[in-house]
Amino acid sequence: MTRCALFMADGFETCEALITLDMLRRGGVDTDMISMNETLEVTSSHNVHVKAEKLYNGISAKDYDVLILPGGKKGTANLEACEPLKEDVRKHLESGRLTCAICAAPSILGHMGLLEGRNYTCFPDFDGEYGGSYQMELAVTDGNLITGRGMGATIEFARQILMAVADEETLKKVERGMQYEHAFREQ
Repeated sequence: MTRCALFMADGFETCEALITLDMLRRGGVDTDMISMNETLEVTSSHNVHVKAEKLYNGISAKDYDVLILPGGKKGTANLEACEPLKEDVRKHLESGRLTCAICAAPSILGHMGLLEGRNYTCFPDFDGEYGGSYQMELAVTDGNLITGRGMGATIEFARQILMAVADEETLKKVERGMQYEHAFREQ
């Protein structure tokens, strides 16, 4: 069974984290909310208090098939300030395992040189000289990397993660259950 880790630092973008979590769990994907704090409580960029299930210092990223970084300007800065997390993300992506980042969070990968030669998207203000090809799309999948542009792209971002880890029947069931337009395009 696929296991996902959703890393939440103070200042995370509420919807980018919680919609992604919701869609993955609707699809039956085992997804843990990981607090980057010393406590389980994490506060979003819009002052929503969330209780994560695990502490970063209590997990091993190697135990997860998918690593997910939500954005939010402050949340991204807090994720990027954690050197052990960055090393976990580097190892995970370079080993061919699925790594996902949305909004400002792909800039972390860019600063680490991990977007070089890749197609990606992010919040336009966070695009830099990363050596890859920026795409003005809601979400972009390039091999084992999935990136999303911002909060309004969260459903498509989470949908692409679900496409990568679940079967088509599960994806269609989630889409129908939330009345997402992809479920009705082929009818």
